[in-house]
Amino acid sequence: MSHDHDDRPQLTAAQAAAVLNPPAGRNGGDLVVESLQGLGATTVFGLPGQHALGMFDALRRSSLRYVGLRVENNAGFAADAYGRITGEVAPLLLSTGPGALTSLAALQEAAAASAPVLAISSQIPTAGLGGGRHGYLHELRDQQASVRGIVKSVHTVRAASQIPSAIAAAWESALTAPHGPVWVEIPQDVLLAETTLPVVSAMDATPRELYPRPELTIAAAHLLSNAERPVIIAGGGVVRSDASGKLRALAEKIDAPVVTTFGGKGAFPWEHPLSLRSWLEDRHTTDFLEDADVLLVVGSGLGELSSNYHTFRPRGQVIQIEADAGKLESNHPALGIHSDAREALADLLEAVERREDAGAADRVRTVLEKVRVRIEAQELTLEQQVLAAVREALPDAAPSFWDMTILAYWAWSAFDARRPNTMHSAQGAGGLGYGFPAAIGAAAADPTKPVLAVSGDGGAMYSIAELATARQYDLPLTWLIVDDGGYGILREYMTGAFGETTGTELARPDFVALAESFGVPAVRTSPESLAADLSKALATPGPSVVVLPALLRMFEPTHL
Repeated sequence: MSHDHDDRPQLTAAQAAAVLNPPAGRNGGDLVVESLQGLGATTVFGLPGQHALGMFDALRRSSLRYVGLRVENNAGFAADAYGRITGEVAPLLLSTGPGALTSLAALQEAAAASAPVLAISSQIPTAGLGGGRHGYLHELRDQQASVRGIVKSVHTVRAASQIPSAIAAAWESALTAPHGPVWVEIPQDVLLAETTLPVVSAMDATPRELYPRPELTIAAAHLLSNAERPVIIAGGGVVRSDASGKLRALAEKIDAPVVTTFGGKGAFPWEHPLSLRSWLEDRHTTDFLEDADVLLVVGSGLGELSSNYHTFRPRGQVIQIEADAGKLESNHPALGIHSDAREALADLLEAVERREDAGAADRVRTVLEKVRVRIEAQELTLEQQVLAAVREALPDAAPSFWDMTILAYWAWSAFDARRPNTMHSAQGAGGLGYGFPAAIGAAAADPTKPVLAVSGDGGAMYSIAELATARQYDLPLTWLIVDDGGYGILREYMTGAFGETTGTELARPDFVALAESFGVPAVRTSPESLAADLSKALATPGPSVVVLPALLRMFEPTHL
């Protein structure tokens, strides 16, 4: 069998000479960083450790920018945000055992949010692998088993020549829809061993495209074209696949109201006449969605938060477009279309017939008015004032990262993200400590824009060490800490369920003094001065902290 090699890159004489005479002093770690460079990486996150030192030593011989955080989990959150903001793979360099395990909560969030994180972990020396109890530092019986249920794919290296291929395969996996975290594992001795392999050149790890099947597009287009009351639910998949423009065009072509999930914030214009906004934790919205005769769900699995805690019961025909095959029809029977949101919306946009519905905008206004009246009856003026102040201070193009805190729960439903891919939270996995380290990752991705992080005092303590990181790299980010002296949402949950609380009240530091001890300017603010103080902090170069002592309450749930 003959092969046509004409389309492969041809080396010049100088390049061929360099291949035959690679520079001395390289090791397996150099193959790691050369592979990352060959795939187009520019920035890596991580934390050094004994078994991983071969990779870290090689960084100084590369053009890669290293952003080192103080805790592996925070490094994972930073990589997650970098992947979300850029749509590119975010390399995360980790050590063995405790270092690897400490990153797992961040990788769970990356998996839930479809963030392309490439975790490269060291391992104990090859002689210790295989499950025997040799007593190496950091030794686990099976390190891969700890991550296998979290990441998309696991790639094992046992020889230096395997490094470029393993990293390329992992890279392709991370970027194939749905995006997600992947794991590469390399033993210490492989990273440290000198290599005479040629320097890794440009590599190809093009992700596979995920197109919808044409017969399903035709069936979906027929249903939408002939619907009486079509409605669209837009999830995080619309944001990840950069499909907001196509979503809007489709909604306008068939006059379909659109609600965005909390992961899909900004996917549809907040003030659009067809925008139901994000009020998914509201029975008026749930009733409206249940009344649709055709419901198009794009890039969402309709999980707990997107279904008003699984109280949503659609009565019409559901069409579900989802890149994660495991989420298709996982909660509701549907015409399931396994596809990247962008590709499916592009095909649907061509296939549907224009449909005019003069009453659609009126129905949307009616629902939003019912929601407004319900919230206003609960006398939650402070909460709405604080959220409005944040919106006023934050530039439209500036990304924001929200921890699991009461103000973030308000923001999921009530905050106008204004632009797609600007508002992010840890609502995928729901772990504490996401906001500030994620903001570090976003600031590293684009230091030309200010970045906002929002945490409660409980979540802030998870990542307080990263004030040192923000200062070390002089990153343009502002951290708003809402200090209510405890785990506020758990305080509400426990009070509601049991009448009293256990374990929710916290001693905490003077956050202003603590930030200043890191060399980070800080200010204590009030609800009245929040907009001005936040605006000033966001406009000032480098990191800053704004502390708001406030006891915020949640609006009443409608799912109970």
